Amino acid sequence: MTSLESRKLKTVRRLAVAAALMLPVCAHAAEPVKQIFIEVQPFYRAARTANEAPQVGTGRPHAEKLASIKRDDILAVRDMIIADPKTVSPMTMMVLAIRLYDVGLRDDAVFWFYAAKDRFIALTEVAQPNTPLLVQSNEAMSNFNTLAGAAINGYAFCNIARQKEQRAKALAWVEANPYDAVFNEKIPARSSDRKAALVKAIASAKANAAKERAYLDDPKNLEAFNAGRKKNEMDSKFCWG
Repeated sequence: MTSLESRKLKTVRRLAVAAALMLPVCAHAAEPVKQIFIEVQPFYRAARTANEAPQVGTGRPHAEKLASIKRDDILAVRDMIIADPKTVSPMTMMVLAIRLYDVGLRDDAVFWFYAAKDRFIALTEVAQPNTPLLVQSNEAMSNFNTLAGAAINGYAFCNIARQKEQRAKALAWVEANPYDAVFNEKIPARSSDRKAALVKAIASAKANAAKERAYLDDPKNLEAFNAGRKKNEMDSKFCWG
């Protein structure tokens, strides 16, 4: 692994607790954050208001419904992915997480945000470093993680026990539903045994999740974490409803 690749992976894989303390995604202090207004080209551009449709570039068959302002359409995409997850890209899952947040289904948003992150990390750990086919995806996922993560983690850590549960469920889903791209011969792999590499990648993700849990199991860390949230008025912004 090159030093550049190592830095990129560390950026994408940084602990969720760091994202949970990021600056808010709205300009007005202490106002509830009910929409995620971000842009990650070419996959997503939020609408100017909650009553307008965003621009979604994740492709068929999900993009049209993900651009809907109707909750039922967003839920339909979730159900489509659950029914047939093998070829669904992490970017599509990130957009789903954003749209679920926007329509008030924030627990679902947390799950799919974490699942998207873990699915992509598993792919990058199987693929060879600096694979050209993944350059755009790597940049997009880093941006989704930073921008959408500010709001989604902001809400997730309103209830730490529930966050841990959602984090574990998402990783279990990723393990149970391998991404077809991992086995795509067009994406060069580090090892000739892609299945073994995927098992190793999932084990690494589990270890990182365990570190996240252990961090907040320490009373001193938890106290500092809660102090940071209080300073940034995170409860007022994200723990409503």
